[in-house]
Amino acid sequence: MTVNKEEPTVGSGEHDAQDGYVPSQRRVDRERYKRARARRATAIGALSTLVTGAVLYLVVVNAPGWPRTKETFFDWGYAREALPKVLEGLWLNVRLLLICGAAVLVLGMLIAVARTLRGPVFFPLRVLAAAYTDFFRGLPLIINLMIVVLGVPALRLQGVTVDPVLLGGTALTLTYSAYVAEVFRAGIESVHPSQRAAARSLGLSNRQALRYVVLPQAVRRQVPPLLNDLVSLQKDTGLVSIGGAVDAVRAADIIVGRSLNYTPYIVAGLVFVALTIPMTRFTDWVTARMDRRRAQGGIT
Repeated sequence: MTVNKEEPTVGSGEHDAQDGYVPSQRRVDRERYKRARARRATAIGALSTLVTGAVLYLVVVNAPGWPRTKETFFDWGYAREALPKVLEGLWLNVRLLLICGAAVLVLGMLIAVARTLRGPVFFPLRVLAAAYTDFFRGLPLIINLMIVVLGVPALRLQGVTVDPVLLGGTALTLTYSAYVAEVFRAGIESVHPSQRAAARSLGLSNRQALRYVVLPQAVRRQVPPLLNDLVSLQKDTGLVSIGGAVDAVRAADIIVGRSLNYTPYIVAGLVFVALTIPMTRFTDWVTARMDRRRAQGGIT
């Protein structure tokens, strides 16, 4: 008996050739239709993007004030002057992100654990942790920075630094640890009580159950929102410039003050965007990966 050979479909070639499977004509037609539909959707998306971009370009360049705006915000000469200095200042923003990010994760975890401690003896600690998160989540970051960066040196305390970088990093840590603490707390409370009960039944103490059972699950579930907070922290490191720290924003501001041309601000903004996009895409990838694993039952 002869078997009619048919063209293999995408994704089934090598495996199908090994096990002798020949796809049906219906499957071949279905795969061909899916590929054609995907190509059509891609072409429509590319065309609509080009049309939208062309319309926006024509609207902007034909605006009455475009020549003056181009001269003030998009001067190539000032951009070339500003880029090296902005990149030099960006190193300070990166260091703040790394150091403050680590401090925020540690402090946020401690505050979250304090808010979830059980028993009446821990009531004062829970109240203090709740008051901390409520206060710093409600206080605007810019005001917090002004209070810490400008207010602490005014106290003239012995042994207390007046470095605007350290004070600005402290203000960032205080604010973002409150946000991260709530993320961790949500993760801890999302773990089903049966997990803690099972750990206790195996002989683990409350402390061991929290450390080895509850916290690993809580942190794993909250990775995407934690990464989003780190992306926001990366952008807000530019606010330390209000205290005089020469970061990317301050470097651009110095050139603007001398030239009265705002192109360096555009350069600094684009540099921050270029730094943020990889972190954002990584966050999206982690989120999608965890969603797929959760749909397959791989995450408890």
